[in-house]
Amino acid sequence: MNLTLHVWRQKNPQAKGQMVTYPARDISPNMSFLEMLDIVNEELVLKGEEPIAFDHDCREGICGMCSLVINGIAHGHERGTTVCQLHMRHFKDGQEITIEPWRAKPFPVLRDLIVDRSALDRIMMAGGFISVNAGGAPDANALPVPKEHAELAMDAAACIGCGACVASCKNASAMLFMSAKIAQFAHLPQGQPERMDRVRKMVAAMDAEGFGNCTNQYECEAVCPKEISVRFIAEMNRDYWRAWL
Repeated sequence: MNLTLHVWRQKNPQAKGQMVTYPARDISPNMSFLEMLDIVNEELVLKGEEPIAFDHDCREGICGMCSLVINGIAHGHERGTTVCQLHMRHFKDGQEITIEPWRAKPFPVLRDLIVDRSALDRIMMAGGFISVNAGGAPDANALPVPKEHAELAMDAAACIGCGACVASCKNASAMLFMSAKIAQFAHLPQGQPERMDRVRKMVAAMDAEGFGNCTNQYECEAVCPKEISVRFIAEMNRDYWRAWL
């Protein structure tokens, strides 16, 4: 496959970025998207040019580091897929591909396709944990959890914190991410003592970071690589109003 890439290049947070066009030649359809970028970077290095900077880690669809907007869609057009698991067979020979970083004020661009997503970490630090000292691990059957609650908690805990929901939302809302991190505790007995305090603190942290609100257009769910449901946003909103009432 031969492709034409239009890539966002930005030297540092203060520099003015721009789109730069690169050819990607002899790309195997079995390569992942990041492997394709590796090939392009090898050619750039051989020519004495700066390689394209992008985030990656596990390359197994687990960590969420591969944060790219591909042709206007966070993580690309394949549903439930991270960039590292997006394969080139899903593109056409001769296609032009636009590659950009997450576009959100709370995610400043550090270099090229790398953004600072530490705002999500600060939201977690505000209350995304259980602070009670529970001692040693209890027996698995000592605290019964209804199957439905356990499954909902596991569905929410699948969130990998990649930020695709923020990048796809016109308001740069982090509510899908935050609601998943709240729901993973809200559906379990261990999360009940701090449930109301948790939602108040995390919403306040989200607002302080400059994320927008949700307007229920579901772009976040559409691009989420773990297909987190927007139902968790509704649950979070209910808990938030209960916390203040």
